[in-house]
Order: sequence, then structure tokens, then C-alpha cells
Amino acid sequence: MNDPLGPLCSIGELARRTGLTVKAIRFYSDRGLVPPTGRSPAGYRLYGADALARLDLVRTLRELGVGLPDIRKVVARELSLSEVAAAHADALAVQIRTLRLRHAVLTAVARRDSDPEEMDLMHRLARLSEDERRRLIDDFLDSVFTGSAGSAGSAGSGAFVGIRRSLTPELPDNPEPEQIAAWVELAELSQDGEFRALVRRLVEHLAAEQEGAHGGGPRPGLVPTVRELVGPVLAAGIEPGDGAAAPVVEALLAHDVHVLTRLEAVNDPRRERYTELLAVINGWPAPESVAPVLDWAVEALRVREPVGGVPGAPDVPSRP
Repeated sequence: MNDPLGPLCSIGELARRTGLTVKAIRFYSDRGLVPPTGRSPAGYRLYGADALARLDLVRTLRELGVGLPDIRKVVARELSLSEVAAAHADALAVQIRTLRLRHAVLTAVARRDSDPEEMDLMHRLARLSEDERRRLIDDFLDSVFTGSAGSAGSAGSGAFVGIRRSLTPELPDNPEPEQIAAWVELAELSQDGEFRALVRRLVEHLAAEQEGAHGGGPRPGLVPTVRELVGPVLAAGIEPGDGAAAPVVEALLAHDVHVLTRLEAVNDPRRERYTELLAVINGWPAPESVAPVLDWAVEALRVREPVGGVPGAPDVPSRP
């Protein structure tokens, strides 16, 4: 046999120099990936210097998950290394997305102590294609905006178009795990019939503010008005039932005699959760919670008699 450091070496020497086992080298050799250059007088395989480079390439591609058929084409120069790398990079991207989806579902199940039916629903929602996600959201938004004209104009008006755009989640092509988890929760929430009815009412109110009631100019938004009026008294520690709260209540009623009913809808925890999830999915800054000022305003309106003889809205359970 030739000197192991010379042009040819045995399979054992090749194993020593590459760190692979004799069994692995024989396996690759039998499949034509690293064919022997010749045979010793005793019939043992002998390999040339190019075997080292081939084995290094084969090992690297195998560690990257490339299959033997593609590796055979690369070493036979039927495919370029860049072509194989590009194809497997795409395949890995799909696998990574699948793993992210599974991680998001399992994390959500662990946090929410979901039952098997809910876990199955979350898994199916997470696996939706881009077109399927779009159809699901379009169905939700169509149910919210169809027939939501009222005094605010048609559903195709500028006000409705802008509001719809602001409520639309856009999951990126390569979402982070938290974006996937947020998408699953938002998709589940969007299927709730009561939530759809709630959003429809809020959209009508918001469009009326933007376009102006009864042909007049736009009114100040309800939430900004509440924040402006309630923020200072809340910061000052004034309780909703204190006498010092009366001017704020009067100002709220002057803004809209049905303000209590509207605030109770806006103050629904599901609305705020939707805006939080929407911000995560779309990569927007986290919205500032308006729950404290809304809670204060709702309680103040309930505990005080409305001025001017305007009847208040029926009492309903407070925000949890």
C-alpha cells in the first residue's frame, strides 16, 4: 500500500484524517459520493487527495440538512453549490416558520391552560396561509363595516376606509414568535360574534365623530375628550363620587348625552386587547392604556345624576 501521506491512502487513514468513522466513509463511498481511486493488492480501497475535500463537503452539506441525492449532484457537478444552497435555504425558511408557529401555539396553550379543542383551533389558525389569513380578516371587517352607515355615511366613505385600515392586521413575511402568538389570539377574538357587534357600534360612533353629526363639522373624539377631562382629576386623586367630579360629568354629558353607553362600549376589555394585539402584529408602538380614565368616567357617570334631566343609561356591571 502507498504511504498514507502520499497520493493514495486507505479508508482507515482517511477516517483518521477527517474524523469520520470508517463505516460512514464506506457508506458515502458505496453511494458514489467519494469513490475510491483504486485498490491495494489485497483489494482494499484507496483514496486520492480529492477524497478529503469531497468528504469535507459531504459532511458540511449533511450537517446543513442537504439530502444525499442533491449532494451527489453537487459532487458530480450536475448542480452548482450555490443552487443547492439556495434551495435548501428556502426549505429551511419554511421549517423555521413552522417551528415558530408550533412554538407560538404551545406557548399560548401553556399560558392560557387551554383545553384540547382550543389548542386545535389555535393550531389551525396559526397554520393559515397568507390568502387564508386575509380572507379571515376580511370576513371580520366586512361583518363590522357592512351596514354600519347610520348617520355617518356609506361604508365606502373616507371615514370608514380610514378606520378599516387602522383595524387591519398585517402579519409580516417573517414574523417574530410574539407576532405569531398575537395573530392567533386576534384571529380567535375576531370570530367572537359579540365582539364583532361591539366593534360595529364603535366604528359607527367613530365615523360619526370624524364626518360630523347631522352635517356639522367633526366633533372632538370621545376618548381624547375623556383623557383631557378626566386625566387631571384622576391624577389629583379625586374620586368619581366626589363633588369635585361634577364639572367633569357635566362636560362629558355636554359632549354627548349618550356618553355613558358609548363609554361602556369603548371600555370593553376586548377592545383594548385588540388594539394591543394589532400593535404587536403590525410592529406599531404599544398603545397607551386608556382604561384608568375610562373606568373613572364610567363610574362618575353612574354615581351622579345627569344634569338637565337627561336620563342615564341602564346600569351594567363595571369593567373587571
